[in-house]
Amino acid sequence: MTVRRDFQESARCRPDLVIGREELFGAAREQLGSGGSVLLHGPAGIGKSTVLRAIAAEYGRTARTVLRCSATESESHLPFLALADLFGLVLDEVADRLPAAQRDALESALTGRGEPTLRDGLALRLAVLSALRALAADGPVLLVADDLQWLDAASAELLGFAARRLGDTPVQMLCAVRTEGQEYDRFLNSSPPDTLAVRLGPFTRTQVSALLDHRGYTGLSRTTVRDIHRTSGGNPLFALELGRALSENPTPPRPGEPLPVPTSLRALVLKRLDMLSEEARRTLLVASVGARPTQALLHAAGRDNAEAECAQAAALGLLATDPEGPAVRFAHPLISAALYAEAPAQERRAAHAALSTAASDPIERARHLALATTGTDPKVAARLAEAAALARDRGAPSVAASLGLLAARHTPAGSVPGADDRRLQAAEDAITAGEVDLARDIAREVLTRAAAPTQRVRAWMVVIESAGQALGDVDAVFPQVLADAGDDPRLLAQVHYQLAWRGLVVEGDFAEAREEAAHAAELAARGADRRTELMALAFQASTETLMGHPNAPVTIKRALKEPQDPYVACHHNGAGAARFRWLLMSDQLPEARTVITSLLREVQRRGMVESEVHFQRFLADTELRSGHCGRALDLARESLRLARDSGIGLGASAMLTSLAEASGGEVDKALALAREAAEHAEEDGDQMYLSRALAALGYAHLVAGDAQAAVVALRRVRELEQGLGIHDPARGRWQGDLAEALVAVGEIGEAQDVVDVTREHALRLGRESVLAVLDRAESLVRAARGDHDAAVAQLTSVQDRLAKLGYGLEEARTAFALARLRTRPRPLGAPREGGAGPAPAGAGAAGPASTGAASTGAASAGSASAGPAAVGPTSFDEAARLFRRCRALPWLRQVEAAVAAGPALPPPPAGERESALEGLASMERQVAALVMEGATNREIAARLFISVKTVEATLTRVYRKLGIRSRVDIVRLAAGHHAK
Repeated sequence: MTVRRDFQESARCRPDLVIGREELFGAAREQLGSGGSVLLHGPAGIGKSTVLRAIAAEYGRTARTVLRCSATESESHLPFLALADLFGLVLDEVADRLPAAQRDALESALTGRGEPTLRDGLALRLAVLSALRALAADGPVLLVADDLQWLDAASAELLGFAARRLGDTPVQMLCAVRTEGQEYDRFLNSSPPDTLAVRLGPFTRTQVSALLDHRGYTGLSRTTVRDIHRTSGGNPLFALELGRALSENPTPPRPGEPLPVPTSLRALVLKRLDMLSEEARRTLLVASVGARPTQALLHAAGRDNAEAECAQAAALGLLATDPEGPAVRFAHPLISAALYAEAPAQERRAAHAALSTAASDPIERARHLALATTGTDPKVAARLAEAAALARDRGAPSVAASLGLLAARHTPAGSVPGADDRRLQAAEDAITAGEVDLARDIAREVLTRAAAPTQRVRAWMVVIESAGQALGDVDAVFPQVLADAGDDPRLLAQVHYQLAWRGLVVEGDFAEAREEAAHAAELAARGADRRTELMALAFQASTETLMGHPNAPVTIKRALKEPQDPYVACHHNGAGAARFRWLLMSDQLPEARTVITSLLREVQRRGMVESEVHFQRFLADTELRSGHCGRALDLARESLRLARDSGIGLGASAMLTSLAEASGGEVDKALALAREAAEHAEEDGDQMYLSRALAALGYAHLVAGDAQAAVVALRRVRELEQGLGIHDPARGRWQGDLAEALVAVGEIGEAQDVVDVTREHALRLGRESVLAVLDRAESLVRAARGDHDAAVAQLTSVQDRLAKLGYGLEEARTAFALARLRTRPRPLGAPREGGAGPAPAGAGAAGPASTGAASTGAASAGSASAGPAAVGPTSFDEAARLFRRCRALPWLRQVEAAVAAGPALPPPPAGERESALEGLASMERQVAALVMEGATNREIAARLFISVKTVEATLTRVYRKLGIRSRVDIVRLAAGHHAK
């Protein structure tokens, strides 16, 4: 059976594999590993040969014999040439094992000697089949064939004959063929029946960027990379050629013009272009400069014979659509670019001039007018500025930036507004569109000549904003921009707003950031700059929310007062976003989802890429807290894709995607993304996001079962946030994870301290969900101290509270913890019904006003049933049901592992265990104690939320410290103490 699969390659790029083809590699490896064959197909330049060589190099090591051939167009007419490439070097090895007639036929075909009739008969077909079987008898055979489209007909027929009859013979084929569409079926005749056909698709923009960086073309802006991706159509060969030409060309193309096409690529299409009539070529040139060319547009531009001339181009393969249809589409973007690059400058201007009146859209008419005009012209500049404003209103800031640059180019000296004012507007549009490299370059160019304070401060603001989270990189800018601002309150407001961000990101000082934001809002009000005032108030509100400052709700109301600025209203640092953060942290999940969904829709309409990246992440966070792990994972991955494409918010998106992967995806990916996020934050000097990244890392370690690693990461988060002055536990929600990990490694006292300190802030701020999670952690502390019934009662209350608050994943985690406690036998001497005893220190410190289960759990303990809870597998069934509802696959796997491990064995008396294990560290004592109970390494790993490897390493240290050699000796040691 032939299997076909099309791939949309992952955006991730790893240096140890061919860039952009990781999923393809996995599928090919799986197919070859199962004994099947692989056919790679796709258009010229898509990377088939590169992938073929890489797969052959990796998988060829497992084969005893590797046969290779690589056909060329110039040799495709030579019969049996591919057969000679394949068998020429192994003929002596198999010749003696073939019947005489077959041997003679094969030798005749490979050498060209002997009777020609033998070459064409059944003997030759059987000879190829027998030769492959003979080679396979000595070990697996891998046949690697590139460019099957040029395979000579005789060789293709023989290989097809053999391939269809190999059956279970260990002969596999790895082939590549050039195809423009899906027409690869005819090449499967030369492949075994169980062949996987894999189409190599075009690269994404991120993959093109990674490829260019890998080849050393690192000086290209993101805008240029975007144009390379569009012009190349995602073809890696074309992209590399365009990148090479642009890196060697000191003069970039004018705004709005196609990229210059190097001679190496022009040659691919020039032959066909030369076959066009002169008039048809001019018609196609007009089509090449049109945004959405149609037959009607070409007629309006004066191309009276457009239908016939398009039909001629379509017959030559230059146009991809029916020439009778309304749209005119080139077969590949490179054809259009090459046509434009070859045209004389005068003809290009004529084509643009024709469309400057024929195009129906005012933006397109203005662009063509600019490209048809040489020199400065105030009327042209004004029309372009108007078109840029229209594009901005339509939600196309990237187009607005391009038009703004064209307007600046055509603005005469002394005009008002001047060329630099229009350049700065273009830079601000580029920031909105996420093209930060372009924005920074424009601003720095303006700064080389601008003298007016307003222009200089405006340019400095672009430079600072283009730095993103890496504000430390532009630290030296602030003294200069303060000097340029002088005593103008309007300009000073903008500077102090950025200083507020510096205080937060670089200094990690929330109090300083809040003071700077408040000062900026005051200055902006004095200077009648409502936009800056609103942004500063929104920033102040967000800072107060994260600090747990009581003024946060009041400041949010001030930021939401009329008159509002439409841009600020939907900006990711605006008042709407500040309100969303407050709702999310206040456990108002449905309202938070409504707000962020509306904001996301608006920024997508406006083309605000940076805000879209952040709002995708915010919505993912909301869904994650609600327990919709699958939805959260999809949104987080989309946010990360956008971040990688635009270079905006990479660390933050990687952090949130890590949390989503650990909850609903793959834990290994979660760990890698959390480390990536931490590296970004470290590089940027961003202490605030470093704490978030480390919190994600700690959570991923906890889900992976490595409690000790989770403790290391989360302890650092605690230190960082204490230094930053972050007191609202709803911001990162890592405190419960730290307490649970501490219980798992035996640090019970520290776990209780984390619960007590955090509970104080959560009670003050009314963070109900945080209080519930803290009570879950405290229940584990109680269980570790032997207060089993109180722990079970407390967890039961916590699960109910989390369900009412709408925190689905936390509810499921609580059900899982409850199942573990209910299926764990009560330790000897543990208190029974009515004898729960005093609660651990601090357990009820919240007092009667607490809404947490610290007091509820203690009160309920007396009503718990005596003896171990009578719940069997159904306890885990409930946890599994809740995790499935959340699509929390990693947690579901933990449930399955716990069920497989079975119930724990009754432990020996605690006093005797402690005596036997004196001198061991906390984790070592826990592992050794479970060994004494008879637990296997797998059971210990499941009980302690650590990996089996960690159990093994810990036992090795126990053996060394106790002077013993095996787990049996641990049991004997305990028995010896018991006998005494």
